[in-house]
Amino acid sequence: MTTQPAIRGADSELVSASLTDPEAFAELFDRYSAMLYRYASQRLGPEPAEDLVGETFLVAFSRRQSYDLAYQDARPWLFGILTKLVSRHRRTEAARYRAFLRAPVDSAVESPADRVAAGVSAQAVRTELAGALAGLPAKDRDVLLLIAWGDLTYEETARALGIPVGTVRSRLNRGRRKVRAALGDANPMEEE
Repeated sequence: MTTQPAIRGADSELVSASLTDPEAFAELFDRYSAMLYRYASQRLGPEPAEDLVGETFLVAFSRRQSYDLAYQDARPWLFGILTKLVSRHRRTEAARYRAFLRAPVDSAVESPADRVAAGVSAQAVRTELAGALAGLPAKDRDVLLLIAWGDLTYEETARALGIPVGTVRSRLNRGRRKVRAALGDANPMEEE
């Protein structure tokens, strides 16, 4: 019995190969599950993140026949599916941000010194940031978090959400302005 070598290459090649060899789709999971989990965990917390990532790949697998093979990178497609699943959990997400508002700031900090400084700065604005994110319209929050936490480009975010790049830019600008205003027009990560 011979084992087939692992399929490597562009994501579009993996999707195409999975149409005849469903096992090929597992490579996409290996490539992107951790990235999608981090994003979902930041949005909704660790508990639902694992389920949502699994559901994302189930949806993607069932829709792989309709994937546009002209796009070599499947990451925006997967983030788009995940973002739609997250939108179903909006109430949970908004409740989490409201809980951040009520939660006391944890005074425990880690070392080394630069992580301590960054942690203290982040903790100092956690309440305001959570409130600002909770107060953003869902469409603006999706764009802001796909770029900030998902590390997608404007073009990838546009593809993920099925909107024009110009709309991504305007929603991101609006979201950043509102978050900055909630933080007193200051960036706590910049030294004065």
